[in-house]
Amino acid sequence: MNNLHIETLDTTLRDGMQGEGITFSVEDKLALCRILDRLGITYIEGGVAGANPKDDEFFRRAKTELDLKNSILTAFGSTRRKNTVASEDTGVLALADAGTKAVTIFGKCWKLHVAEILNTTPDENLNMIYDTISYLVNCGKEVIFDAEHFFDGYKNDPEYALSTLKSAANAGASILVLCDTNGGTFCDEIYQIASDVVNLFPDTRIGIHCHNDSGMATASSTLAVKAGATHIQGTFLGIGERCGNAQLSTIIPGLQLKKGYRLLPDDSIKNLTSAAREIAEICNISIKKYEPYIGTSAFAHKAGMHTDAVLKNPVSFEHIPPESVGSERRFLMSEIAGRGAVLVKAGSILRNIDKNSPEADLIIEKVKEMEGHGYQYEGAESSFELLVKRCTGQYHPYFELINYKTIEESPYEEFSTTATIKIKVGDRVQLSAAEGHGPVHALDKALRSAIEIFYPCLKGIKLIDYKVRVMDSNAATAAKVRVLISSTDGKKIWTTVGCSNDIIEASWIALVDSIEYKLSLEEGISPLN
Repeated sequence: MNNLHIETLDTTLRDGMQGEGITFSVEDKLALCRILDRLGITYIEGGVAGANPKDDEFFRRAKTELDLKNSILTAFGSTRRKNTVASEDTGVLALADAGTKAVTIFGKCWKLHVAEILNTTPDENLNMIYDTISYLVNCGKEVIFDAEHFFDGYKNDPEYALSTLKSAANAGASILVLCDTNGGTFCDEIYQIASDVVNLFPDTRIGIHCHNDSGMATASSTLAVKAGATHIQGTFLGIGERCGNAQLSTIIPGLQLKKGYRLLPDDSIKNLTSAAREIAEICNISIKKYEPYIGTSAFAHKAGMHTDAVLKNPVSFEHIPPESVGSERRFLMSEIAGRGAVLVKAGSILRNIDKNSPEADLIIEKVKEMEGHGYQYEGAESSFELLVKRCTGQYHPYFELINYKTIEESPYEEFSTTATIKIKVGDRVQLSAAEGHGPVHALDKALRSAIEIFYPCLKGIKLIDYKVRVMDSNAATAAKVRVLISSTDGKKIWTTVGCSNDIIEASWIALVDSIEYKLSLEEGISPLN
């Protein structure tokens, strides 16, 4: 174990934005900067200076609207154009004027790119690197040199690839970052080549920037640190060009909690999971449940023998304590979960439950009964929480359904279904109607329209996932279906379940549980008059 500081550079706002389906507004980018700064990321790469109006506006607003406490904002750009001078290159001038303390310059290290992409000579490429970096250093900037395609270049011509690093170092670059831009280099090659570079540049900080095209970006980044690199680049959730970048949410806890490196302040790493959820919300993506450390399944236990062991000693099936990264242990409710796991889960909902009480027996029997009807609470813990409260008299409904009706139309111009719904809250009856893309969408809109009048806090929630599973395919169209719905309020994600021979009714049950679970989180809430 050691206490060596490893710098982190998050490029979500630049490289991450190059991922398919990812786009950010200026407000999004400012919000992401605040989250990453609060977490303690060393550098935040904000975008490409001078490349587009959005990034220009971001850097302009960042000067006055961002008060970063822990992070250094960095502008990204390329070396000057061939056969020009840096002081007259518009891209270099945009970097100098971006208003950031640091800039990241990428330059070519692979002769293939020098000849076929830049269409210039190897010597001129070295001049481009040197001139650009020396100019920006003279402008008072800290310069990070991203050695693009370094590993491919090194394997093709190690002497030339190293000469690009020497040119950057001689010009005043403070960090030399070895980039596996194509993401095709194996981990052992990353380790060996990074070791060679670290030995050749003992007085310069060496960084690593890996893409995930071979599925090795995270492992390769950690091996580069083992080789002596002290600067890691990636995106917090691994998003990025093609298959994405090295994932900082995996790298950071692995190196800090297991190897003793310092990447974040000790108190910040406990905010890892909550920060990941905030970032995912802004990115408009869902965190994969199996994601290490931050996924909902990362500390989930299902088999009875596993849960029993974890209850006796968590180390038996957990590589770190979940709370160390702000996550939580979960016991999945299913037919293979033991009585102990069910009662522990119930006890986490109602602290004073006695495992030998009639309520405990009722919960066990109810779980078995509902599973007999096709329900499964694995992955639908919010519905399980409502079940526990119903069994113990801790539940009260927030509204009562009087009736609903859906009408399908075909052909249709925009919406295929109309839904009407009548609910009762206290002594008041509310009727609402909505159009949607199918009956579930229309019902969801109609229910929200009716109930938000009484509970305005529901306006902030949205449905983010909807899954249907046929329970008995032999029954064909008469088969029972299980519906899982995931919802979020931007801070918390919860999943509810419904089961029926009628897909609309199954969806309705899950929708109602989703709404009522959110309302149950609001302590002391009462409907507006």
